[in-house]
Amino acid sequence: MNIEQARFNMIEQQIRPWDVLDAGVLALLAVVKREDFVPAAYKTMAFMDTEIPLPGGQQMLPPRVEARLLQALNVARHEKVLEIGTGSGFMAALLGHRAQRVFSLESNPELVALAKENLRRSGVRNVVVQEQDGLAGLPGEAPFDAILLSGSVAEVPAQLLNQLKVGGRLLAIVGDAPVMRATLVTRQADKQFNSVVLFDTAAPRLHGFAEHSTFSF
Repeated sequence: MNIEQARFNMIEQQIRPWDVLDAGVLALLAVVKREDFVPAAYKTMAFMDTEIPLPGGQQMLPPRVEARLLQALNVARHEKVLEIGTGSGFMAALLGHRAQRVFSLESNPELVALAKENLRRSGVRNVVVQEQDGLAGLPGEAPFDAILLSGSVAEVPAQLLNQLKVGGRLLAIVGDAPVMRATLVTRQADKQFNSVVLFDTAAPRLHGFAEHSTFSF
């Protein structure tokens, strides 16, 4: 397989047609080697438009979904970001290239080890991966400019929204299969939040999140 041709095809045939037009995002996807974050048994699937199995029964999201989420979160270089659900570390690496500092939470110890090694080999130094449940967020490092849930939830927990700065935003895939919605929530004031549905998609559930919470839009 011609790796660079496969990467080019992924960007031009899957990602760009799915309304990912941010030049910075497209350029980053050409630089960060997705194949280095895919388990060895699935290397040939690295550029396919499909979920890729990860240890612990989790999944790596399709490239076009990862790219669309990255574009929608619109992280700036001065920002501090929290990711829930590290997986193989690929999204954390993308965020690390755009943010000042990234904290990524993962409850599966095998994935924590995998992500740390992948990020180390890729030279990403501004991402901290921690083994813990993501439901409570990381209050000791809050507030955050941006929070990304790299998987789906039934509803967005209030405790995560409360860890946003005023003006900060949280992006999550919310709802139930077969149709879920990528939803961007912006903190407008101390207890005021505005949510916008960006696009329909589907993603595996994040581990540790209840099907119902005390907060809904």
